[in-house]
Amino acid sequence: MNRRQKSILVEIIIVLLLTIVAVVAILNVRDYFNRRAAIIAMTVLGNRIKSYRAEHDLVPSESWVKEQRESLPGKDRLGELNYRGMWIDFEAEPNEILAYTEKKSRSIILSDGYLVLRLKQVLIQDAGVNVNIEWMEKQEFETLLIRQQSPLEIEMQHK
Repeated sequence: MNRRQKSILVEIIIVLLLTIVAVVAILNVRDYFNRRAAIIAMTVLGNRIKSYRAEHDLVPSESWVKEQRESLPGKDRLGELNYRGMWIDFEAEPNEILAYTEKKSRSIILSDGYLVLRLKQVLIQDAGVNVNIEWMEKQEFETLLIRQQSPLEIEMQHK
């Protein structure tokens, strides 16, 4: 191989490596912004649930939540929303999971997990305080959810 061929080969390798780095960086940035949009959508939904609860003194029905979901900013980034309002009663603990959505990531920086709205966030009486959406790792979330679910809820979820 002569000198010119070597330099062309080196340039091709450099361009390929830079392209791979750029693609990986774009995927990571995209996943980050998708997660941020989902958090914003979940926060808006949580604030609406909080307002509903303040007005009616109970958490809204699943049909109400589905209707509200359609007008959320970033609703497409939210994914499949799971609402547990049907299983929340007056004796529920404040740490009960009220709503959640799974977020999978193809990023090498961001991990898979869940966005979680807890009941205590909609119990806050101060209208000026936004709800706080938690990020939970997959294993931690699944362990917590199983502890909180009743056998009937688990059975209905698998149907």
